[in-house]
Amino acid sequence: MKKLLYLFLTVLIVGCSGDINSDVVESGETETNPSKPNILLIIADDMGKDATAGFSEGIIKPNTPNINSIRNEGISFNNFWVYPTCSPTRASIITGKYGFRTNVNWANDILSDSEIILQSYINQQTNNAYDTSIIGKWHLSGNGNNISNPELMGMDYYAGLTRGGVQSYYQWVLVEDDQQTNQTQYITEKFTDLAIDRINSQEKPWFLWLAYTAPHKPFHTPPSNMHTQGNLPDYSTGMDPMPYYMAAIEAMDFQIGRLLDNIPENERNNTIIIFIGDNGTPNQVAQSPYSSSTVKGSIYQGGINTPLFVSGQGVTRIGNEDDNLITSSDLFATIAQIAGSPTSEINDSKSFQPLFTEPSKIRNFQYSELNNGTNNIWTISNGEYKLFVFANGNEEMYNLSLDPYEENDLLLGTLNTMQQTAKTELENELLEIRQ
Repeated sequence: MKKLLYLFLTVLIVGCSGDINSDVVESGETETNPSKPNILLIIADDMGKDATAGFSEGIIKPNTPNINSIRNEGISFNNFWVYPTCSPTRASIITGKYGFRTNVNWANDILSDSEIILQSYINQQTNNAYDTSIIGKWHLSGNGNNISNPELMGMDYYAGLTRGGVQSYYQWVLVEDDQQTNQTQYITEKFTDLAIDRINSQEKPWFLWLAYTAPHKPFHTPPSNMHTQGNLPDYSTGMDPMPYYMAAIEAMDFQIGRLLDNIPENERNNTIIIFIGDNGTPNQVAQSPYSSSTVKGSIYQGGINTPLFVSGQGVTRIGNEDDNLITSSDLFATIAQIAGSPTSEINDSKSFQPLFTEPSKIRNFQYSELNNGTNNIWTISNGEYKLFVFANGNEEMYNLSLDPYEENDLLLGTLNTMQQTAKTELENELLEIRQ
C-alpha cells in the first residue's frame, strides 16, 4: 500500500512539476519579450528653440509644464536638424529620405503615393502588430481642395487637416474616413479629442503621429482656460503677435497634458513620447539671437535646428542633454526600431534609439536643404563646421563651435589649414550624399 501511495504521489508531483515548468517558460518568454511599447510622436508646427523652454535662445518663453516634463523626464537633443518648412520635414520623417530624393523640397510639395511610408514599413516589419494612425496636419498632398485620403498611403487611420494651415482655428475642415466636415471646435482641442478616442479604442500597441497645427499662424486667441497670456483681444495687423503665438503654444501644451492624462496608467507607462518642432519660428515672432531672416524659411540654425525631446518607456537617460547630430529622416529608422524592426539604417535614416540608454555616436555629418523654386541650397555640418553650397556655385561656411548663430562667414577671409581640411571633408561628404 505504501508503495502504491508513493507511486501515486510521485506521478502527481511530476505532473504538477511539468505544469509549473511550462508556466515558468511562458512567464520567461513574457519577460524576455515584453509587450511592444506604444509610440507617440507629437509635432509642433513652427516652434523653434527661441519659443521653447529649456533653450538659451529667446527671452520670452511660453508656460509649458507638459512639454517641459517630456524634456525633463528624458533626453533633449541639442543638434536636431529639420527642413526650413513643414512639408519636407514631414516627408523626411515618413520616408526616411532626404527631400531631393522624394521631390518634397518646400511647403505644398506632394509626396508620391509610390513611397513606402513609415506606418506601412512598421506593419511589414512587425506582422501588423501596431495600429498606425496620423491625426492632425498632413500637408503632403499639396494645398488644394481635392486632396486624396492619406489612408491610401498605408496607415490604418487618418483624421485631421490635409492642407498646410487654416484661416481660423475655430472654422476649418476636418478630413476623416474620406469625408470632409466643417468644424467650429478649436482645432488643437479637436485633434486631441480624436487622439484620445483612437488610443482608448485600441487593443494592440499603437503608433500615433499627432501633428498639431499650433502654433502656426493665424495669430489668434485660444480659449482662456488653455493659456496664461491674459485677456487677448482679437488679433489684427499691427498688433504685437508675440502673446498670441505664445498663447497658441500654451494651448497646445494644455491639450498635450489632457491627452496624457487620458491614457490609462498601464498604457502610459508603456509609451515612448517623441516631441519635435517641424521648422523654426516664423519671422514675425523671431527672437534674438535669431533674426527675421535666419528662422523659418532659411537653412540657418534658427530655421532648421529645432527642439527634439524623447522620454518614456525604455528611456533611461533622465534629464540628459545630447549633442549627437540627428536629422529628421532619422526618426524613420528610430521609430521603426522601437516598434521591433531589426534594421537600424534604411534610406537616409539612422536609428538613434541606442542613445535612449547610453551615450554613443550616431552620425559624423548631418544634412539639410532648401529648394523653394528660386533658391536651391544644400547644407552639411560635422558638428563644428557648417557649409552651405548654392546651386549657382556660391558657398558659405561657419564655425558653429565659436559662432553658433552664423554671423561670421569664414569664406569671406582666408581659411587656415584646419578650416580648409574641414571644408574639403564637408564637400566630399556632400557629393557622396547627393550622387
